[in-house]
Amino acid sequence: MNLLVTGAAGFIGSAYVRRLLAEGTADVTVLDKLTYAGRLTNLPVDHPRLTFVRGDICDAALVDRLMADADQVVHFAAESHVDRSIDGAADFVRTNVLGTQTLLDAAVRHGVGPFVHVSTDEVYGSIETGAWPEDHPLRPSSPYSASKASSDLLALAHHRTHGLDVRVTRCSNNYGPRQYPEKVVPLFVTRLLDGEKVPLYGDGRNVRDWLHVDDHCQGVDLARTRGRPGEVYNIGGGTELTNKELTGLLLEACGAGWDRVEYVEDRKGHDLRYCVDWTKARTELGYRPRHDFRTGLAATVAWYREHRDWWEPLKRGTRTP
Repeated sequence: MNLLVTGAAGFIGSAYVRRLLAEGTADVTVLDKLTYAGRLTNLPVDHPRLTFVRGDICDAALVDRLMADADQVVHFAAESHVDRSIDGAADFVRTNVLGTQTLLDAAVRHGVGPFVHVSTDEVYGSIETGAWPEDHPLRPSSPYSASKASSDLLALAHHRTHGLDVRVTRCSNNYGPRQYPEKVVPLFVTRLLDGEKVPLYGDGRNVRDWLHVDDHCQGVDLARTRGRPGEVYNIGGGTELTNKELTGLLLEACGAGWDRVEYVEDRKGHDLRYCVDWTKARTELGYRPRHDFRTGLAATVAWYREHRDWWEPLKRGTRTP
């Protein structure tokens, strides 16, 4: 079996590909444009069952050629940083919406499936209490989450219209090794390790549910192998923290004090709280997060402390592919 995995030189996609190769159940073709957050060093490019193709998911001819040889698709490729989407939405619409449409149309032409579309809990908007079920209305707040909600609807429409075996996953906030240092955990860790201050939005009351990247990859693969066509599966981590609580844990892990925190103006349209109900993934797929948050966070901080050669070039604005 050949799996086409898009965006797999990034943080989550590369973790998923390493998982697949370790299990030895499939040959993997990776399609990645190698934008700023994608790095070949995240992948075992010499592995005999891995084929890497550098290219754009909006390139219809390339996508069609790769889809002709694929049996299944797992689609991670996306622009994903909220702050960048607020500064300019065009790249997010192009990649997340038009790129997804290009992949879906090719999958229909070649009869490929399952097609797992990896999305985010941010499509639901903010929730004061409780947790979102999968049928909750989508109310995205940022250009990023709006583009992901659009791609979710496109994917589900291809199931309803064409019968494409689409399965959508929506995850909570990921953390773990190899995450690009614009996201909060690696941003704070790398700054603290360098003796710098860290920026905390607003009053730090915003709440997120934290999910280890390996648990997310487990959920995605369960959706691929056990999920039902046309269904959405929430994948949560089970650890809710305010941003201020998370900051305290990161300060402790890096041996720093609150004098290293700088409160900054809140993000535009900043959702107060995210929380997904992942009962469906637990009961239908057998999904359960396996990583204790404190243990996983400590291991993540240790990884960044031991792999300065990975992230220091990114902070300097230089990088190797």
